[in-house]
Amino acid sequence: MYREHTKTVRIGDRVIGGGSPVLIQSMTNTRTEDVAATVEQIRRLEAAGCEIIRCTVPTEEAARALGEIKKQIGIPLVADIHFDYRMALAAIANGADKIRINPGNIGGRDKVESVVSAARERQIPIRVGVNSGSLEKELVEKYHGVTAQGIVESALDKVHMIEELGYDNLVVSIKSSDVLMCVKAHEILAEKTNYPLHVGITEAGTVISGNIKSAIGLGIILYQGIGDTVRVSLTGDPVEEVKSAKLILRTLGLRKGGIEVVSCPTCGRTKIDLIGLANEVENMVQDIPLDLKVAVMGCAVNGPGEAKEADIGIAGGNGEGLLIQKGEVICKVPEERLLDTLREKLRNWQE
Repeated sequence: MYREHTKTVRIGDRVIGGGSPVLIQSMTNTRTEDVAATVEQIRRLEAAGCEIIRCTVPTEEAARALGEIKKQIGIPLVADIHFDYRMALAAIANGADKIRINPGNIGGRDKVESVVSAARERQIPIRVGVNSGSLEKELVEKYHGVTAQGIVESALDKVHMIEELGYDNLVVSIKSSDVLMCVKAHEILAEKTNYPLHVGITEAGTVISGNIKSAIGLGIILYQGIGDTVRVSLTGDPVEEVKSAKLILRTLGLRKGGIEVVSCPTCGRTKIDLIGLANEVENMVQDIPLDLKVAVMGCAVNGPGEAKEADIGIAGGNGEGLLIQKGEVICKVPEERLLDTLREKLRNWQE
């Protein structure tokens, strides 16, 4: 069921599904028991644009920490549960806004029923999560290996189990590190359920390889109208996950606002440190709340023409630079003043 028609689910003060904007998630990699470190990381993620955050809850101490963490952050807090249903109950008792479980690995139907009962009492959603790596042996045998069909069947089996317990405040996620399998699984699942879908490519890899896999996989999935909330899974600083998710959503036209930086790839005509300059511009504009396209060009000859689709841009030459607006040169400045000139122009734009 495509995102305009999925069920609406409230997570804290945020809403997904029913055509709501696709929200960006990430997950902390601190010890949840360390409240100060976890809060510090979540605040950095919030500043980067994270809208829902998930923390692992492997211990009672971690569950208790959720309550204090929640007091100090401004976005919904999701508890990630593996194997022990008691951690789900403790997380719910300590104020989690949503819990993520795989009903198949927390200890049997009676344990699932206990968790569902607690979630119903607090009216918090359950994210039913299934990964290709945890696919049941029977389904592997049925489909002669790990397949998209098997992942979907596994997820829907878990969904039906919770529905039979009288609860439907659900979000579904199915993930695989195999990009094309993941795409296919989401295509199948979207035709079979109206629950909102949390989408991502799991175990995607490091910042470079993980971004490429995520951009391809999530790009295909989201472009088809599938997916209500998204996480880019990277081996690295989770802030990079949020930056990548924002860029993927902007590129697909699913997110507006924020400055888009375009830059030329450099060539033998380049006479300035364009790579360094482009990186400085990208860092500079991250916190500027303008919906603009900024061009960073390395050639004063072709730069104005190549930057004409941008709202504003800069181009460098032999010791001097150009400030460009809609393809027209506004002024020339010394090369060392290029970045400051752009910054001043953007500041005036804000005012």
